[in-house]
Amino acid sequence: MSAVIAVVVGNPKPRSRTLIVADAVATAAAAAAGLDPSGERLVIDLAEHGPALFDWSSATVKRLVASLSGASLAVIASPTYKATYTGLLKAFLDWFGQTGLTGVTAVPLMVGAAPHHALAVEVHLRPVLVEIGATVPTRGLYVTEDQLEDLQPVVDAWLAHAGPPLRAALRHP
Repeated sequence: MSAVIAVVVGNPKPRSRTLIVADAVATAAAAAAGLDPSGERLVIDLAEHGPALFDWSSATVKRLVASLSGASLAVIASPTYKATYTGLLKAFLDWFGQTGLTGVTAVPLMVGAAPHHALAVEVHLRPVLVEIGATVPTRGLYVTEDQLEDLQPVVDAWLAHAGPPLRAALRHP
């Protein structure tokens, strides 16, 4: 069975720039961790599921939760709203109990207008992922809007430090 690489995006706008960044980070992080970046990919664009996130009987959301729980590597991404992640992402993460993401190696990712909220990824998003059981072996990645045009050097610089812990967490030689 191959590793599943997941991308979860909490941007209220469907097919957002946050999704594009998260997908690029997932590909690069998977390769750095020793996974096949072209392998099975699960993309959860929460903008497509907004109302269902508040329906605790939603079979669709239950399926998404189960699918994410089975991923090997997950990039959890949000634009920065009021110095933290979006309520849309919070509504989805509320579906997970304390051990809901056990066995999933997660990469917290936030996109923001300016660097003055760069710690939001560490102060807000990372702790909630740990709280629901994910392994978060690296610092999160904060990407500013002015970096979107030339994203690869930003991701490469982050992976220079994040690659080895990701590989170790996923237990690949």
